[in-house]
Amino acid sequence: MTLKHRQIRKLLIANRGEIAVRVERACRELGIRSVAVYSDTDRTCLHVLMADEAFPLHGVTATETYLAQDKIIEIAKKAGVDAIHPGYGFLSENPVFAERLRNEGIIFVGPHPQAIRTLGDKTAARKLAAKLGIPTAAGTPEPLKDDAQALHFAEQLGFPVLLKAAAGGGGKGMRVVSSREEVSANLRTAKSEAKSAFGDDRVYMEKYIQDPKHVEIQILADEHGNTVYLGERECSIQRRHQKVIEESPSPIMNPEMRRTMGESAVRLAKEAGYTNAGTIEFLVDKERHFYFLEVNTRLQVEHPVTECVTGIDLVMQQIAIAEGRELTLRQETIQPHGHSVQCRIYAEDPANDFFPSTGTLREYRLPQGPRVRVDNGFKPGDEISVYYDPLLAKVITWADTRTDAVKSMERALKEFVVSGVETTIPFCLSVLSHQAFLDGSFTTRFVDEHFTPNRLGTADTEEEATAALAASLIWNRRPKFSTNGQTGSPGKQRSNWKDLRKETYRQ
Repeated sequence: MTLKHRQIRKLLIANRGEIAVRVERACRELGIRSVAVYSDTDRTCLHVLMADEAFPLHGVTATETYLAQDKIIEIAKKAGVDAIHPGYGFLSENPVFAERLRNEGIIFVGPHPQAIRTLGDKTAARKLAAKLGIPTAAGTPEPLKDDAQALHFAEQLGFPVLLKAAAGGGGKGMRVVSSREEVSANLRTAKSEAKSAFGDDRVYMEKYIQDPKHVEIQILADEHGNTVYLGERECSIQRRHQKVIEESPSPIMNPEMRRTMGESAVRLAKEAGYTNAGTIEFLVDKERHFYFLEVNTRLQVEHPVTECVTGIDLVMQQIAIAEGRELTLRQETIQPHGHSVQCRIYAEDPANDFFPSTGTLREYRLPQGPRVRVDNGFKPGDEISVYYDPLLAKVITWADTRTDAVKSMERALKEFVVSGVETTIPFCLSVLSHQAFLDGSFTTRFVDEHFTPNRLGTADTEEEATAALAASLIWNRRPKFSTNGQTGSPGKQRSNWKDLRKETYRQ
């Protein structure tokens, strides 16, 4: 059956945390009812309380919950939803899941399954980019079969090499290998991470490009043959190959380079028959030569910086495209303005090699004020567990100039108070004050080359940050609620989660 030109009245978000809240907010503005799903440890989290309906996944691990296709589809049918938005991570780039939804008559807010297979699979995407003449880093044409094959290709390419998950992104299943002795152990680790994060343990290898910039192009494509690019994002501040600070535009970009990379991204998307939102990622060397890296066939964590400089709501665009609507945007009318910076606030200890930090959020006070946006998924009293990605929130600032956007970010981070877990706030502050960041000369090796734990001492003290925040508390009191009971089913049945939601938001 065709899914075109169907109005979405009810949408399930197959995710958690800040991205689930982000999609719920878009649904509310569009008049779409939102349905949340949650694991046992997430039952009182913000995305559950903000949804119009919520259903338990009955489990704790990602495999038992947010990766459990059967459970999610059963809930979607029970709730009578028209569509599912996968967010990012989990099932967002899984073509089997997208195909199953189409067979069930449920709209997948994302690309068609075949486009995910072509571009979401990193090895297939590399082949297509090479066919179109887009520069790519040297690498294996297919996923690696075993240790012997991995060692053979590594020696052919020359160390260092990079192992990467074929079915996902976000730094999961990625390992730099510097010698033949490291191949076997790193391949096992990469495959294990990929399996855990994406349900697919395929891993491929490519030559590791030294000291690059990581720059990506945001695209939107509809069912009617229209594809546009919305400028670029600079994503080079990373730890363990995962982004921490992003911005738009990139400090190294000029109009000609932006046009060339943007047109390459559009050409790749069109060749693959791609629709919905997507991101084409590139590495840029010191001579400003760019190389195709991969395609993320989903919404990106860093999408807010593009929204801030373009004024385009990407989630609303995703939903409109999924309904079969034609893009009203045209390339010549997209004129980004100003500068935007995003800092990811992870529950990690930057003084201890960014080791994940678990515990209860005792104090959790979000920044406010001019030119500040916070995409957040938690509240005081929530438990941060070992089972999921440790991203708590994203702080986004924007201004007419990069300098002013950075100043606003520094102020916002000093207002953000968290106790109960360690966070990356001190790390972000140290980066923002570093000369390599300020002058734009940083690369993906910033952490290796410039960051040491003693730099964390350059930030203001916790007492100063707390005092600065005293006049701008987000939560005027902690919610008092019972966590007993189960989530309700569709219809008129009253459920305990509605009581939790009312208690949390009552002023």
